[in-house]
Amino acid sequence: MKLSPKLALMLTLPPLMWAGNAVVGRWAAGAIAPLTLNFLRWLLAFLVLLPLARPLWAERAALRQRWRYFALTGFLGMGCYNALQYQALHSSTPLNVTLIAASLPLWMLGVGMLLHGVRPGHRQLLGALLSLLGVALVLSRGSLQTLREVHFVDGDLLMLLAVFSWAVYSWLLARPPAHMQGEQRPHWDWASLLMAQLVFGLGFAGVSAGAEQLLSTQPVAWGSGLALALLYVALGPSLLAYRCWGLGVTQAGPAVAAFFGNLTPVFAALMSAALLGEWPQWFHGAAFALIAAGIVVSARR
Repeated sequence: MKLSPKLALMLTLPPLMWAGNAVVGRWAAGAIAPLTLNFLRWLLAFLVLLPLARPLWAERAALRQRWRYFALTGFLGMGCYNALQYQALHSSTPLNVTLIAASLPLWMLGVGMLLHGVRPGHRQLLGALLSLLGVALVLSRGSLQTLREVHFVDGDLLMLLAVFSWAVYSWLLARPPAHMQGEQRPHWDWASLLMAQLVFGLGFAGVSAGAEQLLSTQPVAWGSGLALALLYVALGPSLLAYRCWGLGVTQAGPAVAAFFGNLTPVFAALMSAALLGEWPQWFHGAAFALIAAGIVVSARR
């Protein structure tokens, strides 16, 4: 497989969008509550996908028969992951959040072993250890004393929970039930498959946002900046990144795509410095090197 400039661009756009999502989420923390931001993001994405998901509406019976599967994936992928990420950004930084998210391969191995009986190999275990060291470096802020005292920022812990939920969600996609495999799988395109999850995920996001509005004292500070932020997170990280990533992984394979996925903390560091004035520290670079090394070791044949 030759990595053409078009394919490289296709795989670079998603981490760029995801880094922007973290930076926008951090910026919007003072303007909108996190669960409300998550709900409005997916509501806009729903409206954009509505005319594109015609195959789904033509086979509503197939969706009803599989509602438990799509309800679970919608809850984990849209109701949990993004909501926890936006909550994490209220007390953590975009760079920390994206570095912790880059440890996903570690959580994928753990979930695969615990829930699906997939035993990792020696290289995968070594890669997981390197990624774990990188996450520990981020959580400790480069201080051994901090690590000994186990004094973590609330946002970092929320992001760890978010990554765990995404790992479970990813395994549900990789190991779906029988009715989503082979000839039993409905002939839906990417927009319809995303919409099938979004139908349920939007409901979970709406309920949590409604509860947040009842309990929270933070009003929504409407303005042109917040409107543009909502438009970005609905179109960029939600739709454009999803489509490009799906096409890129199909052509390049997951091993190659994983290297591009770990560009997210690099983009987040550059954006945070330029837009938020949050400059990276030495331990951020060291953590990125450890996490990237973990991916390289585990992906090698």
